[in-house]
Amino acid sequence: MALLGGVIKKAIDFNGLISREVKPGKAQKAVLLQLLKKAKLTAFGMHYHFNEILESADPIRAFQEKVPVHDYDGMYDQWWHYLLKGHQNITWPGGQKYFALSSGTTSNKKYIPVTSDMVSAIKKSGMQQVLSLKNFDLPTDFFEKQILMLGSSTSLIQEIDHFEGEISGISAANIPGWFSKFYKPGAEIASIENWDEKVKRIAEEAPGWDIGSISGIPSWVELMLKEIISHNNLNTIHDIWPNLHVYTSGGVAFEPYRKSMEKLLARPLIYIDTYLASEGYLATQKRPNTNSMALIVDNGIFFEFVPFLEENIDDEGRVKQDAEVLTLQQAQENVEYVLLISTVSGTWRYMIGDTVIITDKKRSEIQISGRTKHYLNVVGEQLSVQKMNMAIEKIEDVFDTEIKEFVASTVFENDEYKMKFVIGTDKEINTAEASEIIDAELSENNKNYKVARTKALKGVEVEAVPVEHFYSWSEEFKKLGGQAKIPRVMKEQDFIEFREYVQQLVQA
Repeated sequence: MALLGGVIKKAIDFNGLISREVKPGKAQKAVLLQLLKKAKLTAFGMHYHFNEILESADPIRAFQEKVPVHDYDGMYDQWWHYLLKGHQNITWPGGQKYFALSSGTTSNKKYIPVTSDMVSAIKKSGMQQVLSLKNFDLPTDFFEKQILMLGSSTSLIQEIDHFEGEISGISAANIPGWFSKFYKPGAEIASIENWDEKVKRIAEEAPGWDIGSISGIPSWVELMLKEIISHNNLNTIHDIWPNLHVYTSGGVAFEPYRKSMEKLLARPLIYIDTYLASEGYLATQKRPNTNSMALIVDNGIFFEFVPFLEENIDDEGRVKQDAEVLTLQQAQENVEYVLLISTVSGTWRYMIGDTVIITDKKRSEIQISGRTKHYLNVVGEQLSVQKMNMAIEKIEDVFDTEIKEFVASTVFENDEYKMKFVIGTDKEINTAEASEIIDAELSENNKNYKVARTKALKGVEVEAVPVEHFYSWSEEFKKLGGQAKIPRVMKEQDFIEFREYVQQLVQA
């Protein structure tokens, strides 16, 4: 395999990385100590007495006792807003060059600090992912092929003393110089802000590229591949990219998109999941024959786990200050947790908003199970997205269809509560039967939902609309492409407005 002659050698030369196994518990303690030492003279570090934590016999326990759990609003209101005004040494040493913009579900708009140390950490984690490709069955010349990274525009918003953009755009704007030989669509096209124009240019240039792997959010990658195939009158994408072997997914679960994606291919790809959030590069799939990702435990991020139980979460989906919090060593397999992170970007015991399940503790492998606010508990139903996904998969099996997007909400209507789903499918289905299937699956897999159905929750209703309507809504109200995700759960009023929008498209 042409490892040392291609990307791998350059990655090792550039970053000085040595592929090695690490002991997760030992690595995590070392990371926390490094974070505390570097930030001890910041405003945050002095306020929470990092010096005392470092001198304690059990620094992890002292850290958890002295530093409260934060969500985005708490970090921003108390600390990060000073960074936007140009102040330095607030939650991390030095000034602030980048802010990752996010319209995530835990806040309407976020400004996440991305420090120089975090940019370096993301590069290093990316190299870990590249190095792990040696574990997959790839042809000898794979590492000489080009990599297409479909992300947000690298043309960042320039303010007086910092730049703003989505994390994929910030990361692409900071790729190493040696990587430009392999990187597509290239700096010019990557800087285009308009999604349709960017995809049009990619489709025009695509025949001249030799792509070995693609990375990006599944829904937007699929739209791009369809445009390339249509523009160039192809049968499949392999007609022009015969050496395409790998698709690296990120942001959302890939499995709902597999069937439709593979219709665009001459043969299945090797699918690799990654976990790059606005707050950092948290995990990557390092081996075949698994759907799990290995937490990156030795690179600037300290992980904590809160059991995703009603007594630990308030009505707004935030972790309570008296909640049980565990380290990676203390957490157990096959239990759903709210993830907390402390990082080299100055996030401290920060609720990123995701829930995860540890699938292999020895390997520190996880799966993302949902979002804390992608969680319905209006009348005691206590439903996570993981349970909803199971019900949606049942509908796919029964009706032999693909449902790549759906939105759910519990709505008070005609003096009673009902759970409503809008699902995206291009095939006509019996929505009354689909409602019964969802109801039965949720009752079987969630005892709290089953109890709620005997009390306040009076039924389930399903509406089916073309999946393109979800993307039209995203383009108009969020952003098309990049890191934009369509929420699985909405509050009642947001759901009503979403449903009205897609119904207008159906009737048009």
